[in-house]
Amino acid sequence: MALQDIVEQTVCGLGYDLVEIERSAGGLLRITIDLPWVSPCGGVASPEQFINVEDCEKVNRQLQFALEVDGVEYKRLEISSPGIDRPLRHVKDFERFVGHEIDITLKASIGAAAGGQVHASRKKFRGTLEKVASADGAVGWQIVWSDAPPVKPGQKVSKKRVPPPLQALGFTLDELRESRLAPIVSFKGRSAEDGVDGDTL
Repeated sequence: MALQDIVEQTVCGLGYDLVEIERSAGGLLRITIDLPWVSPCGGVASPEQFINVEDCEKVNRQLQFALEVDGVEYKRLEISSPGIDRPLRHVKDFERFVGHEIDITLKASIGAAAGGQVHASRKKFRGTLEKVASADGAVGWQIVWSDAPPVKPGQKVSKKRVPPPLQALGFTLDELRESRLAPIVSFKGRSAEDGVDGDTL
């Protein structure tokens, strides 16, 4: 059985979501897991909990056994939670983090898109993730941002200054090389609905 299948079956069988599998130099096998997300549309959404050390230990024990049975070679197994720069890979990830600030990298530059306001060779963007529906009912995605410079703590902003207009770029998941939650550190902390933390085992 393929590594992806072994890990996915084990992780999902224990009631978690598989976020990412990474093989690193030196035989490190890193598995990133998360608690499953239930869409608020499916009913009343309870406050989301986070992956903790006990969750990582539980998956670690079960995966060690499953990998040994299938003869998968590795030197060290690491189970971790997604952290503040959680990768977004599947449609359900994008559904979950609508309204959050994300970083995307396109496979190809945008060319002459975005009305000429964006450099044609640009591939990286940071902005708010939005879900959009086309006239035929198909669901799509866009990222919305402003090129206004960030305001520094304690800095006064003139009320007369006209802010740069918001810009939007539509994309499909197939056009993305990489997409992650923007690793924004706030002393207030992320809200519980973000569903990210930083436990590792």
